[in-house]
Amino acid sequence: MSSITHTMARFALGLRYEDIPADAVREAKRFLLDSAGCALAAVSLEDMQAAHRHIVRLGGTPEATVIGSGHRTNAVNAALMNALLVRAMDYNDIYWEQDPSHPSDIIPAALASAEVTHRDGQEVLVGILIDYELELRWCLAATPGVREVGWHHATLTQFVSPLVAARLLGLTEDQAVAAAGISGSSHFTLGGVVAGHLTNMKNTADPMATEAGVRAALLASEGYTGPVEVIEGKEGLYEVLNNVEWSTDVLLDGLGEKFLITQCAYKAFPTEALTHQPITAAMNICRAHDIADDAVAAVYVRTTTRGADILSDPSKYKPTTKETADHSLPYCIAAAIVDGNVLPSSFEEEKLRDPRIWALLPKIKVVADPEIDGLFPAVKRAIVRITTNDGTVYEEQVDYAKGSPKNPMSDDDIVAKFRANAAAVLTPDKQAQVIEATWALEDFTDIGDYMRLLTSDR
Repeated sequence: MSSITHTMARFALGLRYEDIPADAVREAKRFLLDSAGCALAAVSLEDMQAAHRHIVRLGGTPEATVIGSGHRTNAVNAALMNALLVRAMDYNDIYWEQDPSHPSDIIPAALASAEVTHRDGQEVLVGILIDYELELRWCLAATPGVREVGWHHATLTQFVSPLVAARLLGLTEDQAVAAAGISGSSHFTLGGVVAGHLTNMKNTADPMATEAGVRAALLASEGYTGPVEVIEGKEGLYEVLNNVEWSTDVLLDGLGEKFLITQCAYKAFPTEALTHQPITAAMNICRAHDIADDAVAAVYVRTTTRGADILSDPSKYKPTTKETADHSLPYCIAAAIVDGNVLPSSFEEEKLRDPRIWALLPKIKVVADPEIDGLFPAVKRAIVRITTNDGTVYEEQVDYAKGSPKNPMSDDDIVAKFRANAAAVLTPDKQAQVIEATWALEDFTDIGDYMRLLTSDR
């Protein structure tokens, strides 16, 4: 019998552009444009500059392009650096059913592998679809999700990135299976990278799983082998992570026939996903009633146990780094009340010391609501109550964040977000070129021509 990995490899290698529905292709382009903007916005960040210096020092065959700088290096290094850039702002996509994930973290595996082999735009779109279709099914396959029992979603990405790379590198089915076995037996990731006081690893774990997939595919292309039954075999995923219930049917259901990419969400704020509903509720209250931050006496937030625990532990009331602040529910709400929005600039060093935000933090109380937990993860409800200094109480409930399929971002919204993110790196004319090129990606005969558009002209 074929292994589960064989089935997924056959899907990855056999998917044809002509068989993908138009709405799925359009969504792949939207996620590509959104991800490119997120990457460009991160170019000047201190941690990204450090990572870039590391990549440059590594050298490597100049066969793939780093977004922003235009530096040329090998596929493995380019996949890592570009995935770091996409992820750095915590502003890229989010899918959260049983498990959370950011499938766009894997797009750089498709881009780097395609650039090495001079694939066309249609093939890149196929690679992006493989990424989303496999990653989203992994997010549905375990009950409860692996994140609920202490594992980071990079644990899932390690099984997807090698198959994306295998398709764009032109591997055989046996080589693709080997690639999945190599990567999938070596990159299980502890959930502790997103708990407590956060470090650069918060945004690095998943890009490393993307990098691992490209490296595994390249190894497999040379004849390197890996476990064929890495998922269901002896001491494989199912056996070792046995405190969840795995469903192979869910994992393989509808591959190549039912496309899930349209169910993935965009982020309207550069913050952890469970902060979005409370941010929106707080902003709506303050805008509707013209409430300034110095008029706020108390903020009471009802959310999930996870939101009250991981996003509101004591370290989140004293955030000193971007990584902690954008995963701090109290900080995000305080920033929303003080500034009327939460933007990438909300996490710059000067803003992290804003006395108006720090004055609000002790006034914010976050509690877990059992009724909200009962709705999770299908509905990620948040209820925010703001009491003003004169004793007036305002309350708002938000179930679906902006950018979710039930509260979608339009093409104009995606373009506006891209332009805002790219503005420091690309001139308006260059931004327009990237937007036009992304909507017409299928017309590119060599994806390298597209990647060169994603380099700074400022």
